[in-house]
Amino acid sequence: MSIQNPFTPADNDRYDIWEMLVRRDIEAFVRADWSAVAGDFIEEGFMGTDAQKLSNPDSWVLAFPTLEVYQEEWLRQAQIFRQTEWAEDSRVALYRITTLRDIEISQNSAVVRKKFDGNLKTQSGQTDTLCWQTLYYCRKINGRWKIAGFTGYLPNPLGQSPAADRPARMVPAGVSQHKTAGPYSPVLVVNPHQLVVISGQASIDPEGKIVGDTIEEQAAYTLNNCMRLLQAGGCTASDVFKVNVYLTDLANWPRFNEVYKTYFPDPKPVRTAVQSGLLYTLLVEIELWAVKK
Repeated sequence: MSIQNPFTPADNDRYDIWEMLVRRDIEAFVRADWSAVAGDFIEEGFMGTDAQKLSNPDSWVLAFPTLEVYQEEWLRQAQIFRQTEWAEDSRVALYRITTLRDIEISQNSAVVRKKFDGNLKTQSGQTDTLCWQTLYYCRKINGRWKIAGFTGYLPNPLGQSPAADRPARMVPAGVSQHKTAGPYSPVLVVNPHQLVVISGQASIDPEGKIVGDTIEEQAAYTLNNCMRLLQAGGCTASDVFKVNVYLTDLANWPRFNEVYKTYFPDPKPVRTAVQSGLLYTLLVEIELWAVKK
């Protein structure tokens, strides 16, 4: 499917900006290929602000102080998107929900408004709603337009939050459970604004088999399960603010801590730990609460 640039080559500045911010970005994103867009950024002085889909600038955060930080997040999201089984051609879907028509140019600088509005459905029937906009700040250097920074995840339309139009709770795309899982969601994204809650995880593989005989083995496998679900919910270990730990034997607490402390950066989450009976030969169960930036 060929997607037409809304600007003509005669309007070469706007034509080139659209090609950079829409076509080149989408084609690279669906392949998770940063190298295809690396030349579109000005590294020196680059910064990106996350408006968190909120209209009040007091709530905006400097999420990407450098291009390197933004590259890591771009690749993380692209990998998740690529691994998700979508109900339609993912490339075509991104073009469908993306609009870029408002470009203000003054000399060799430009402010560009890129908007996202639409739903993407997975093969499992889950819906991912995209409803925000980004202001890109661009400069023309040696005849080529490049991105100097941006303010992203602004409400679309600006002035109101799209949260009311979204499900109060949703399971993010790409999440699965092991075959013996009970009647619960493994991870929920909750509005507002936005809590990500991970159900109690244990050292159980996708086939429902318990992994590991020692507390160290089970702790590591359990925490890896937690990190995988955090990623699916759009978070990392640094976004976790509350952890509940259940141990069959509190005598294992010091050995558990040696594994646990390697997973969370400072400041570490608040935490509760109790001794509790667990199923089968499980030694530990962990649940997490995180806040999505």
